[in-house]
Amino acid sequence: MLKDADQDFVDQLRAVLPERAIRTPEARHLEEPRGQWTGQAAAVVAPGSVDEVSAVLRACNDAKIGVVPYGGGTGLVGGQVAGEGPLPILLSLERMAAIRAVHPEENVIEVEAGAILQDVHTAAEAVDRLYPLSIASKGSARIGGLLGTNAGGVNVLRYGNARDLCLGVEVVLADGRVWNGMSRLRKDNTGYDLRNLMIGSEGTLGVITAASLKLAPRPAGEGTALMVVDSPAAALSLLALARDRMGEGISAFEIMHRMGLEFLTEKLPDIRQPFDTPPEWFVLIDVGLAAGLDPAEALEALFADAFDRGLVSDGMIAQSETQRHEFWEVREQIPEANRRVGSISSHDISLPMGAVATFIEQGGAALARLGDFRINCFGHLGDGNLHYNVFPPKGRDKSEFHNLRDDIKTCVHDLVDAMGGSVSAEHGIGRLKVGDLERYGHPVKLEVMRGIKALLDPNGILNPGAVLRAGG
Repeated sequence: MLKDADQDFVDQLRAVLPERAIRTPEARHLEEPRGQWTGQAAAVVAPGSVDEVSAVLRACNDAKIGVVPYGGGTGLVGGQVAGEGPLPILLSLERMAAIRAVHPEENVIEVEAGAILQDVHTAAEAVDRLYPLSIASKGSARIGGLLGTNAGGVNVLRYGNARDLCLGVEVVLADGRVWNGMSRLRKDNTGYDLRNLMIGSEGTLGVITAASLKLAPRPAGEGTALMVVDSPAAALSLLALARDRMGEGISAFEIMHRMGLEFLTEKLPDIRQPFDTPPEWFVLIDVGLAAGLDPAEALEALFADAFDRGLVSDGMIAQSETQRHEFWEVREQIPEANRRVGSISSHDISLPMGAVATFIEQGGAALARLGDFRINCFGHLGDGNLHYNVFPPKGRDKSEFHNLRDDIKTCVHDLVDAMGGSVSAEHGIGRLKVGDLERYGHPVKLEVMRGIKALLDPNGILNPGAVLRAGG
């Protein structure tokens, strides 16, 4: 049974940590971006080294005090805020943000878990390399949180999720033991893969303090295009055609709906939009090609072929880096416009590629039977990950539909599950989806997960209530 972190315990931590490592929580530490929860914490504890992290966890484990790991605070499923249960401490790795080493000849960078994603991008660029993981919150998201949730982002189609971009990790276990798994090896079959066990565990099995990350060569030429499609089915056919023509040169393939542009007009009117009249569906294609290949020519040839096949009806190819940025700004600001409109229920889902178009059609019809809603469907079509968000009619507020929120979520998730999909594609389980994991997760998988949790964290101090129900 966990206990409250009282002032005596916080003073105990002060005896083993520098004064600057412990402070009172600020509002930003106790909120999450969508405003669904308010957290609690006795103190923010920010160790400056792996030894200090070890000392903190050892003390918490001995005293049975809960520990909520905190990265950049950008998580969307409540994994970084604990609003119920005994008062925990909040463990921030913001003081552990160093780039430890860069090995350009190996395409590897070693970083501490508090490093901000944008800083990792900058360090990679300094040696003419690319760290491919990219999300809208790259200016504040930290590597530890990205690995803890196995973050996805826009480049998964080509480079994979956070897990695919990590070679090794340094982890502090619940009892304070340190596992130095900072391998730079591409092949290592020496037993169970503890690295992949920790990645995606959302701080419930150990605290990642550093990681060896994969870099990639920077493409010699990059290009971006927007193409108008008649339907999601046409978009999938366009993706197949693009991959046939350019292979792994396709870095990102994003689908967007007219509703996203309407929300931008409504809430972020300063964002420059590419279309005079918003199309019903369109895709953003990003390519990175080797030396000797012209991205603009490749995209023009793709458009011509797709137009002849009836897959696209209009489009534009970025003519400069400024225009590329403007195209991507549209995609990356849609989530912020969504937040300002206020969704009744938001869903981060993935589906088998062949089921995406059917899901979009059936999902809209099923929700229409529950009421009159606006649906903003967009996301990473290249890996089957959709952000399927349901909003009130224009002029109405989400608070008016609170009684329908659970029905909407169940409607969407039941359909996803029936089609062989996942109700958590890239945001994790956190606290928001604990019940969903219990409802849709295979019972054997859940039993094994609980066994692993009991073995590695027998006192349940690590992020209590996240992923698995506390005490369950």
